[in-house]
Amino acid sequence: MTLPFEFFLSPEFSRDPYGAYAGLRARGPVHAVDFPPGSSAFVVVDYELGRSLLTDPRVSKDLANGPSWFAEVVTSGNPVLARNMLSTDPPDHTRLRKAVGNGFTPRRVELMRPRVQQIADELAASLPDGRADLIDSFAFPLPIIVICELLGVADADRDDFRTWTGDLLEPAMDDEVKERQAVANASLRDYFTRTIAERRADPADDLVSALAAAGELTDQELLSTLVLLLIAGHETTVNLIGNGMLALLRNPGQLALLRERPELMPRAVEEFLRYDAPVERATFRFAVEDLDLAGTHVPKGSFVHVSLGAAARDPKAFPEPDRLDLTREDNRHLSFGHGVHFCLGAPLARLEGQIAFETLLRHRPHIELDVPEEELSWRLSGAVVRGLAGLPVRFTPTPA
Repeated sequence: MTLPFEFFLSPEFSRDPYGAYAGLRARGPVHAVDFPPGSSAFVVVDYELGRSLLTDPRVSKDLANGPSWFAEVVTSGNPVLARNMLSTDPPDHTRLRKAVGNGFTPRRVELMRPRVQQIADELAASLPDGRADLIDSFAFPLPIIVICELLGVADADRDDFRTWTGDLLEPAMDDEVKERQAVANASLRDYFTRTIAERRADPADDLVSALAAAGELTDQELLSTLVLLLIAGHETTVNLIGNGMLALLRNPGQLALLRERPELMPRAVEEFLRYDAPVERATFRFAVEDLDLAGTHVPKGSFVHVSLGAAARDPKAFPEPDRLDLTREDNRHLSFGHGVHFCLGAPLARLEGQIAFETLLRHRPHIELDVPEEELSWRLSGAVVRGLAGLPVRFTPTPA
């Protein structure tokens, strides 16, 4: 049986993908899926198989190894996303990653800690008394300010960035969405083309200037890479903070434990990343030859979707996978990927996550969900990213 395209896009799946994946896993590790519609495509819901495929040379991220129509759609419809680390294999991937990598080493990221902490403190202190949408008031502003400062783009433009990136991540289900995506694509292209030209004429102490001056990337690669950094630099961290806070609010015992034992914070962030991953499914990959995946025939050129969310709830990899456990050890989640495509920004995301939760719980130690859980809505992004549209919360005074 082939899963319909709508499997990934229904509100029911958005609310609880893990129940759906458990049902699939009980039937087997690999399933045919009509995603994109009309394509030969398969989704992998098993941890070990998914992890191995993320490093398997028989599975490629180069657009040239996929259907020609898909490459044409990406390069013509989204030229700003067409030539970066996400759409290349080594050696091009190695070259592109090396050009950017120095800005995201653990040592360089640690030097950013005081500024990230300052931003988090200011945001937490400005939260209104009583009620707030934690996504709009805290989870979104923190990472977008950080990535804007790192790149050297105007923080004042962050609302535009949110709109543009949200439109690009939305599934192109109808002409209205496609039109918004065309506007977003053109807006980001024009914005960064202008910014690159300005930095070449008048360099500053920022990543755009450094990359433009190095001359290691073509203009198309530089443009595409900057858009990727902007999107990946805030979108996933917004979801980490939002999904993680919801997990804590749903599990008051674990929230109390984290308040009592703040030294658990690094381990807690890893558990948030596993429990409700900000990236639900790894980005596109293609079979470069006919494959046999656990008894399922996967023809050459097929899309191979590795579900990171399903892998994170595989009971063969994680004891009691549906339980939030902030003391969990040996947390080998795949939320940052695996192998050469392991997320370049993982050190920054971890730093921002640890600071975000610590700061929020310090400034607002008593926080509750302000709506019934069934009223929460999730943004439909083709199940690539998983994030709340909003997180209404209520702050209560500290008991005397």
